[in-house]
Amino acid sequence: CGCLGPRCCGRCRRAAYCGPEHQALDWRRGHRRSCGQHAAGDDSADAIPEDNEFLFPEYEILIEPEEPEFPADSPVDPDDEQGAIDTSKDQKEQEERGATDEAFQSLDEETLEAMAKRETEEDKIFQMFKEQVAAEPEQIIRYCRGGEGPLWVSGENRPEEKDIPNCLCGAKRIFEFQIMPQLLNHLQVDSLGESIDWGTLVVYTCADNCGGGKEYLEEFIWKQDYSVGS
Repeated sequence: CGCLGPRCCGRCRRAAYCGPEHQALDWRRGHRRSCGQHAAGDDSADAIPEDNEFLFPEYEILIEPEEPEFPADSPVDPDDEQGAIDTSKDQKEQEERGATDEAFQSLDEETLEAMAKRETEEDKIFQMFKEQVAAEPEQIIRYCRGGEGPLWVSGENRPEEKDIPNCLCGAKRIFEFQIMPQLLNHLQVDSLGESIDWGTLVVYTCADNCGGGKEYLEEFIWKQDYSVGS
């Protein structure tokens, strides 16, 4: 699973595991057939079979700086382009409002105003998220230590400063990187039902970078879904 494996199979002494749960899972999924079949010193015994259903597929991760939205040598005027986008959005919103007005006629004015205000704020946040993601649709990690904050998918369920505990060394934890929902597609777990799911996973790490990279340190992660009810 990628974690340290201090335990090993008591029979072949070759397969390493992080704990009894994954050892039992691997036994049921094929280790019972291969255990003890390899001779001592056979390096192939350590190889992970390609059809191992427990492991996620592996990929190479490329690290690239994010390009500015409007390069310095771009002949496009950001204000003009924004105006064109806003015009098309306004037209689309008017069409959508016209199609749904009848459905809301039975609701009182106060309820409608509250719903409209909330939907507008949430729509803006989610639209900003989608536009940013559209520039790099394959991006699985956004890294920005000590700079701007994470890219949220919703205005709900955001952590406050008091929600993020200090590091074990006493220093504050700050935003370092976030895991994007596109990773679910690459790991082939983006189906509905009992599959894992998230809007974004935001990781906060020690501001003093304690430990010096010589050991694993416990950090803090905040899971934000697309909505509270999801």
